[in-house]
Amino acid sequence: MTRSSRRVLALAGVLASAVLAGRSLPAQDAEKPKPLHLTAFAVNLSGVGAARPQTLQIVIERWSTDEERKKLLDTLVEKGGDKLIDAVQDIKPRAGFIRTTSSLGWDIQYAREHELPSGGRRIVFATDRPISFQEARNSTRSSDYEFMVCEIRLGPDGKGEGKLAGGTKISWDKEKKSIEIENYGQQPVRLTQVTVDK
Repeated sequence: MTRSSRRVLALAGVLASAVLAGRSLPAQDAEKPKPLHLTAFAVNLSGVGAARPQTLQIVIERWSTDEERKKLLDTLVEKGGDKLIDAVQDIKPRAGFIRTTSSLGWDIQYAREHELPSGGRRIVFATDRPISFQEARNSTRSSDYEFMVCEIRLGPDGKGEGKLAGGTKISWDKEKKSIEIENYGQQPVRLTQVTVDK
């Protein structure tokens, strides 16, 4: 099986639970949260793009609403992944942004937070991903993988780790009634030393 063959990541279950499950936080917390600033050390073992480690800054400015969750899920189920990218890009205002220490930020459109039994929390976000000029011009296969999906698990001390899939397709399995994620790379980018910035 090649790296671009269809495969369902463990991350698919994470995204599915974030999209299908209800919010575990009170509604008023979703409306006016304090921005969450995270720093993470990214190790790219995906086989796609630069392999050098780099520092990421992730800022969540707000949590996505139940209405936004429902709209995205309905779009995926009824119209498919091709229309899902349009629905994601239409979300306003953004949920936050992600950037390296040497680049401009890229908007995060969808972000959810769930409390963990350990006292920590799980953060899942998804957005469209930057498509390079070369990808667009050459119509490479990678340009079909339009989403960026990330899961981060933080302990009660505000430290943790995560996974980031930088090029994915998202689809709906009608038989299993579940979300499937196909990753272009061999595996997600590992996020280590994730910390909440005070």
